[in-house]
Amino acid sequence: MINPFVVSDKNFKSTKIKNAVIKKIKTHSLLKSNLIIVIGGDGFMLETLKKYSKYKKPFYGINSGNYGFLMNKFSEKTNYKNLNKARLVSISPLEMSVKNRSKTVKKSIAINEISVLRQSRQTASLTISNGKKQIIKHLISDGVLVSTPAGSTAYNLSVYGPILSLDSNKLSISPISAFRPRRWKGKIVSDKSKITIKNLNPIKRPISAVADNIEVRNVISISIKTNNKIKFNLLFDKNRSLQKKIKIEQLRKETN
Repeated sequence: MINPFVVSDKNFKSTKIKNAVIKKIKTHSLLKSNLIIVIGGDGFMLETLKKYSKYKKPFYGINSGNYGFLMNKFSEKTNYKNLNKARLVSISPLEMSVKNRSKTVKKSIAINEISVLRQSRQTASLTISNGKKQIIKHLISDGVLVSTPAGSTAYNLSVYGPILSLDSNKLSISPISAFRPRRWKGKIVSDKSKITIKNLNPIKRPISAVADNIEVRNVISISIKTNNKIKFNLLFDKNRSLQKKIKIEQLRKETN
């Protein structure tokens, strides 16, 4: 039996959908629920996943934003009592450990991607390693992205990074507007990788690191790895699974 807790964004469209949903199904408190229905866009879903992950409950998203890659399409005809037929997808986030110029170390997780961005008019000057193996000795660019498969169709795709299948066990490292070497297209690595990105000139060329929506500024170095101890369980309607959405984007990219 489905006993949902419903949480929604505070905009008009989300509130309207929430009212329609609670007319169709009895809702419960967070502690008495066995499912969290999230109404909003992808950004709101990312915030909610992190906020409620400790409760170990699956999440079913209803889109009230734009594309809603992590969400399901809203329909007045949806029977929310049949959510136990939805398809479950488990994803693990990236974890970044960031050291800034004041020697403070901050940690945060990212479900989609970790982006390293130039913080001033100066381009970023970076070196990137995987464990003891150097991936690129000196990258001059606007920054670099490290993306999960779930996030590979988001910001990563916008910077011409590869689309990764959910079961690929890979991460994408994609440059943002690479200046030197101009033709470097990035690299696909194992999701067991321990990626280190260092700022080669933190005084003249400051950078920031962003894990989804959490930003750390004046960064010296960033360590990134997959945190397999954390699992986010997302539910999708049968014909709109996350795997299918990724496949559609792959086909769209191939035909463009």
